[in-house]
Amino acid sequence: MKPLNLKISFLSLLCFTLISTYCFSQQGNVTINQDKHITVLLDLKKEMNKNETDSERYKIQVYNGNRSGAHAAKKEFSESFADWYPTIHFEPPNFKIWAGNFRTRLEADRALKRIKRKFPNAFIFKPKKDIN
Repeated sequence: MKPLNLKISFLSLLCFTLISTYCFSQQGNVTINQDKHITVLLDLKKEMNKNETDSERYKIQVYNGNRSGAHAAKKEFSESFADWYPTIHFEPPNFKIWAGNFRTRLEADRALKRIKRKFPNAFIFKPKKDIN
């Protein structure tokens, strides 16, 4: 039985060596064919998304209270929901945690449904315009 195993091992090693000498990677060129209007649309989308603080967008308020509670809520929200970046806003005398930047009420409602499982007091709102 041992000579048979030795022969199989030697034959396997020989086959592997012969095959590996004939294998090599392929090289080639990649050509991307896309409509010329795609770059225009991407630039337009970038311009639209540039104004993240647009008052026409919806946000979700997750927390309202003191500073230490706000920082704890922000950390907990960040760990639970990586999709939306939370921000702390101070409106005397309270600190507020706002999350998301939703264009439509439907988007905000879908997000709120997920967020309410962890933060039951969360609600949707539109920020007031800053008059400076």
